[in-house]
This record gives sequence, C-alpha cells and structure tokens, in this order.
Amino acid sequence: MKRLVAATALLALAGCASFVGDVRPFEPIAPVVPVAGVDPALAAQAYPGAQPAPAVGGHAASGSIYASAASGAAYGGSRSMSLFEDNKARQVGDLLTIVLVERTSSTSRAQTAVTKDSGFSLGAPVIAGVPVTYKGQSILQAEVEAGREFDGAGTSSQSNRLDGEITVTVVRALGNGNLLVSGQKQMRLNQGDELVQVQGIVRVADIGPDNRITSDRVGNAQIVYGGRGTLARSNAMGWLGRFFNSAAFPY
Repeated sequence: MKRLVAATALLALAGCASFVGDVRPFEPIAPVVPVAGVDPALAAQAYPGAQPAPAVGGHAASGSIYASAASGAAYGGSRSMSLFEDNKARQVGDLLTIVLVERTSSTSRAQTAVTKDSGFSLGAPVIAGVPVTYKGQSILQAEVEAGREFDGAGTSSQSNRLDGEITVTVVRALGNGNLLVSGQKQMRLNQGDELVQVQGIVRVADIGPDNRITSDRVGNAQIVYGGRGTLARSNAMGWLGRFFNSAAFPY
C-alpha cells in the first residue's frame, strides 16, 4: 500500500512538472555560419546560438555594379551573384517555404477463435459376472470431460492530416547539393499557444522556382504540431488515469 501511494505521488509530481498535454518540441539545430567582417552583436541577433566558422577572406570594394550583391552574404562575404542563378535557397541563412502535405492512414484488424473439447469415459467393469464394488459403490467407473474456448478480436484505425505552410531557414549547407533546414512558427491564441516545428534535409533540385518545397520531399523530416495551454491540457488523461492504464497496473 505504501508503495502504491509513493508511486501515485511521484506520478502526480511528474504530471505537474511537465504539464501533461503540452506539445514537446525537439531541440532546434544551431546554425554554423561564418561571421568574418560582421558585427558579432548583429550575428547573434540573426542566428541565436550560432557557432562561428573559420573566417574567410572578404571582397574588396571594386566599384562593380554587382559588388553589393557579392557582399550581400553578410555572414562570410563569399557569396557571389551569378547571372544564371535563380532565387532558390542555397546558402546558410536563406529562407525556404515548406508546404505541409502530410497524410497518414492505417488500419489493422485481427480475430482469433479457438475451441477444444475432450472427454473420457470408463464403464464399471464386470469380473466373472460380478461388478467390482466397494461397500456397494462401483470403484472403477470413471468419466472425465474438459473443454477450452478462446475468442479474441481487435480493430485499430488511425488517420492524420496536416496542411499548411511554414518558412524555415537554411542552417547548414551539406556540400552535396543538400541543405539542412529548420524553423518553427508560434501562434498565441486566446486559449493557449500553437506550435509548428519542421526540420530536415532538402535537395536544392527539389525546390520549386517560387522557393517552395512540399514536406514529402524533406528527408529525415521531424515535424511537430501541437498546442500548449488550457485546450491542450484538457484533452490529456490525468495522472491517476494514466497509472491505471499503464503496464504498472497489475490487474
């Protein structure tokens, strides 16, 4: 009894500390960007938690009409403008819009039925025309019957759909034409907050001319959508209910 009370108390404290029902976001990726020639304060504001890469040589002002574009890569100054390059995201710090088109659906059904009956009967034997008895009762007559039956069925069905758009930031250029992107959107509503988080790997070749890509083209995608606050917590099971529905409950 004492152990049960202690376990329920621990679950209660854990539930109060973690606010059961609130979405749990993943840890965002810290970008690695060169900051040579850039005010560190500005770099910290643009990329919180960024890790500076080794400094690279800057471009000297040459008076060219493309000089401003070449120095437009404020973090590193190594990005040059090409007459044949479109506006697709390619460098660290570029923005990319991901169109969420997630669809998942699953159905599972199982049914099992087992039945077994068995019986054994031994009549009263007769020896020399006389039944074998003891104190008037037959002692060798026996009859055994046994039966076993099991019937089980289970059905599971789940469907999810997520639509929308979120603009993410290129946090790393992997060097093989792939980009590591990460971003989030937070919306504060009257009854709580809504959070959308996306991160993963995209190919530059898959990015459309409008600088968009669908979420089914994102590799190693991690997508989080959920809420925090009154509405999210009202849909969560309480700590005592979770205990009685957990594997720790013996009955």
